[in-house]
Amino acid sequence: MRRLTLSILFGLSVLGGCAARLAAQDDQEAAAQRAAIRYTEVPRKVLAFYYPWYHNPAVPGGSKLRMSWENVDQQAKSIGNSTHYPALGPYDAHDPKLIAQHAAWSKTAGVDGWIVSWWGRGHETDRVMERILDACQKAGLEATIYYETVPGPRNGRSAAKDLLYVLDRYGKHPAWLRVDKKPVLFIYGRPIGEIGLSGWLEAIAEVNRQYPEKAVFMGDQLSTAAARIFDGIHTYNPVGMLSGKTLDQARAWAKKTYPGWVKTADAQGRISTITVIPGYDDTKIRKPGLSADRMDGALYHAEWEEAIAADPHWVLVTSWNEWYEGSEIEPSAEFGQKYLDLTGQYAARFKGKPRAVRPNDGAPRKGGR
Repeated sequence: MRRLTLSILFGLSVLGGCAARLAAQDDQEAAAQRAAIRYTEVPRKVLAFYYPWYHNPAVPGGSKLRMSWENVDQQAKSIGNSTHYPALGPYDAHDPKLIAQHAAWSKTAGVDGWIVSWWGRGHETDRVMERILDACQKAGLEATIYYETVPGPRNGRSAAKDLLYVLDRYGKHPAWLRVDKKPVLFIYGRPIGEIGLSGWLEAIAEVNRQYPEKAVFMGDQLSTAAARIFDGIHTYNPVGMLSGKTLDQARAWAKKTYPGWVKTADAQGRISTITVIPGYDDTKIRKPGLSADRMDGALYHAEWEEAIAADPHWVLVTSWNEWYEGSEIEPSAEFGQKYLDLTGQYAARFKGKPRAVRPNDGAPRKGGR
């Protein structure tokens, strides 16, 4: 009996060792496939982070979303949990007319598409996605999701299952953001932290194995390690590095930092991005909170100037409508259309300038243009 038990344990250990070696081999093969990718002719784009979670119960047919406007005073134009007051008032984000207006404004401001916050299958942000895509198609915009969290059990397979659902349901929509005819997916820093880069290596390999058109993954981590796994890298919000700085200090920081972000992506042949913010103030919803003064548009101006000089593939705007954090460029009672106008001016300059040739542009490439 003891010999039988030992034999069984030995057999299990051998099987475990074989499984571990096979998993390591799979990781090596996946890493090698990622290393072969080169993107050299990615069209210039300006994309804005978009939030479809606002709820106004007074809107007929409005969905009861997770986020509501609190302590609204329409006469004083103030909202308890919003830094500024929307020009359209405390709206319901599922209202088709509201989405259409956002799309029309975005087009006028030179924004090419939205990165839409998405919290999982069946969530309110999922249920409105097709409506957003239809509105974007009519306005001549593109859209993709911002993948916010991995469901349990948190591993690469769970992430892949979620994203395959998104691709199967929405990926063939004419308005879906694409590079080389492949649908693009943006991954926020939270889900990267939840399963690590190794988990995302597994998830990306699984999605590309099961989805015939494959996909383009944009990870929220500005590191060489992330650039080796994702098709492109970005950061959602640089406010932590801008808070408390004077205008001159903010410009100096951007002038020094932005080229490094682009270089990190270019060195791996990946899609490069720069994120700009008009300002930020979350002190109504967090204590003590964080803020970066808009300086009457001067901060946004300085960031855009340095972003254009850094010469990325894409410029990302945080945000179209994150009202709780005061980073919106959507028209407001306080600023009118000031930040739409500024975005339009700089978007035209950025997209009118051809991208400089990079050392990797002549390298062998797979999956990139």
